[in-house]
Amino acid sequence: MERIKKLLVAKDEKIREVKLENQKLYARLKVRESTAEKQIDEEELVPSSTVSSQEKIFEKEPQSFSKSEPTEEEIKREEEEAAVESSQQEETSKVDEEEKGKSLIEKEEARKSEAEEEKEEKEVKEAPPISLELNKVRNIGIMAHIDAGKTTITERILFYTGKSHKIGEVHEGKAQMDWMKQEQERGITITSAATTCFWNDVRINIIDTPGHVDFTAEVERSLRVLDGAIIVFCAVGGVEAQSETVWRQSDKYNIPKIAFINKIDRTGARFYEVLKDIEHKLGANTVPLQIPLGAESNFRGIIDLIEMKAYYYDEKTLGRSFSKEEIPDDYVEEAKKWRHIMVEKVASRDEKLMEKYLKGEDTISEEELKTTIRKAVVANQLVPVLCGSALKNKGIQKLLDAITLYLPSPIDLPPVEGKDPKNPEEIIKVIPELNQPFVALAFKVQADPHVGKLVYFRVYSGYLKAGSYVVNVNKGKKERIGRIVQMHANQRENRDAVYVGEIAAAIGLTRTVTGDTLCDPSSPVVLESIEFPTPVMSISVKPNSRQDQDRLNKAIVKLLEEDPTFATQTDAETKEIILSGMGELHLEILVDRLKNEFKVNAEVGQPKVAYKETLLETVVGEYKHVKQTGGRGQYGHVIMEFSPLSRGKGFIFENKIKGGAIPQNFIPSVEKGIVEAMKKGVYAGYPVVDLKVTLVDGSFHEVDSSDIAFKLAAMGCFRETFLKGKPILLEPYMSIELITPEEYVSNLVGNICSRRGKILNIDAKGNQKIIFAEAPLAEMFGYSQAFRSLSSGRATFSMHFLRYEEVPPNIAEKIILEKKKSTS
Repeated sequence: MERIKKLLVAKDEKIREVKLENQKLYARLKVRESTAEKQIDEEELVPSSTVSSQEKIFEKEPQSFSKSEPTEEEIKREEEEAAVESSQQEETSKVDEEEKGKSLIEKEEARKSEAEEEKEEKEVKEAPPISLELNKVRNIGIMAHIDAGKTTITERILFYTGKSHKIGEVHEGKAQMDWMKQEQERGITITSAATTCFWNDVRINIIDTPGHVDFTAEVERSLRVLDGAIIVFCAVGGVEAQSETVWRQSDKYNIPKIAFINKIDRTGARFYEVLKDIEHKLGANTVPLQIPLGAESNFRGIIDLIEMKAYYYDEKTLGRSFSKEEIPDDYVEEAKKWRHIMVEKVASRDEKLMEKYLKGEDTISEEELKTTIRKAVVANQLVPVLCGSALKNKGIQKLLDAITLYLPSPIDLPPVEGKDPKNPEEIIKVIPELNQPFVALAFKVQADPHVGKLVYFRVYSGYLKAGSYVVNVNKGKKERIGRIVQMHANQRENRDAVYVGEIAAAIGLTRTVTGDTLCDPSSPVVLESIEFPTPVMSISVKPNSRQDQDRLNKAIVKLLEEDPTFATQTDAETKEIILSGMGELHLEILVDRLKNEFKVNAEVGQPKVAYKETLLETVVGEYKHVKQTGGRGQYGHVIMEFSPLSRGKGFIFENKIKGGAIPQNFIPSVEKGIVEAMKKGVYAGYPVVDLKVTLVDGSFHEVDSSDIAFKLAAMGCFRETFLKGKPILLEPYMSIELITPEEYVSNLVGNICSRRGKILNIDAKGNQKIIFAEAPLAEMFGYSQAFRSLSSGRATFSMHFLRYEEVPPNIAEKIILEKKKSTS
């Protein structure tokens, strides 16, 4: 017993020592933070927004775990962490002392004068820029439906440009651009990866994007910062579901494109049919610059219609060596036919060229054709079509030529536009020149295990030197760039500076998230942010221990920063943590990362549909919030109109108060109350969407009225009135495309119909049938297994979110009943 007491006393002493050391370290850290951040915080451009939804998640629903005495193991770990932290702080202190010439620990000595900071910033601005020819820069993305060969093409580009000395094959799990463990295991791209290479003295910045619909947000944010795109099509599959999606996304940003028909060597390859598909299904004005020399197992090379030469690729050198020869006699007529089509389409885009064409197409030179094609591509008037087989190492060098010849440089496109943060009505054009103030857009955040938070950004004007300060205009805060790195998949190369037109990543931007604008502190501008789709599927996660809970909390914060289509909340009734994403594969990958990357052990629930609520009819409600507590009371009185909006319109708040019935300073609180109440509808407990709320009238009390009183009045009005407007339940509908041999059509159509689905059309593609359908997501869980069984594994399907539709009343009743049971 005496021995146990001694051990307890010793343990308590150790705990006190660790706490004391932590207090000292904390005090030193606060001194450093207060000195280093004081100047930054004083120079806010706009009021900092309220705490983000990501930061609020665990503030709203703190996990309740009973406190217990730390074990010997925990004490030891705390001591080790404290020692590591102390060591890191000492190293940081030394670095800062070298940079600033003074200690950060002594408060008075550490504070910089404004003059010194201005001098430092001036030195950064006056750093001699490198000589950069913007016309020799291409920012491109490679996009396609899953399995069309995007990453295989990227791997060949890296090999032929000398960026890599070995071809990494996707099917072997060795592709350099697919660096995540999950990508290598599954043979698919999950996250966009950036790299840089050179071809014909042109710098090509490449972003390789995922092809699976669950990761379409990676395509969206990549297109936002790119100048051109390669859209890859499978010569067998043609225009598939995600092909259409990425094409529409690129059209949204007016991105000039080149189409590359890949896998000409595969059985069933049909170059000319796919060419028609691109024109008819996507509405593209195509111009074939090449045709294949043979097909399937007889695919030998390509015919260049501008040069009228045949290209053959040496298999022994993996296609690195190739020869240019005369077109074989049996292909001459076919080549002449397609050259005539090509020349006519190109000439129609230029009056002078058309005049020459009318005199005879032989009078038009190769150079004139290339110049006119470039102008038409940059203007989004033509889409050049090339062909080849990346896996068989054929046609990639000609694709590289086309990228440098036809896709635009940063100066070929109109300047991007932004807004003045102090006057949003004023449009500011960002000129892509080196001598302009620095402006960039953060388009991706990645948690790196070695360096921490990596922020990818595109520079639209000026340049940025490592160690300099920038303003995050969206947050209204100054931030210091620690390091600038050039990315090659997950590998980093340090850079002293980054220049207009380039894509790089920064270390040290703690506040920046996807869509934020970074710029010179003296010339603030806000660029258009990036819009992402709403998650449609959820799962519940229950950590196995307190340590797992802590790890989960930290992991969620990082994942929220990385993935804009990932969302989370804590269920108020069950206290479960709900993770939401774009589909089953998306959630599967997230759970896999939680277990393997973040070491979270947890029970994972079954996927759930992200239902929504809305109204069918307009309704007016009135509510008074009155509370007397003996002292100052609470008084808020509102009269509001609730109206349905068309699908996908979200939420609109309108203030029609006249004559000061409610003071202006209380109006934002009314809107906040509505927004908070809409998070959990009164019909079935699901979020409310597509609603317009109009504040019509009300009253206030000079003493008792307050922000909280009007917020509670608005919430009360919403809850009492919503049910009077005939509320309905909405569910996500999915667009489905099935490609199958004809003998399985009947089985697959019957199965879709049994899942409340609707068949839209059935097309023929060679000896295959394509079924276009739509069905509610709730009925599509586990469809993959049923689909494989019904088609004997010989068919393929793809599915992506389409829209929200009303749930049939009989099914809505069951959903609401189950919801009540789960929360009771």
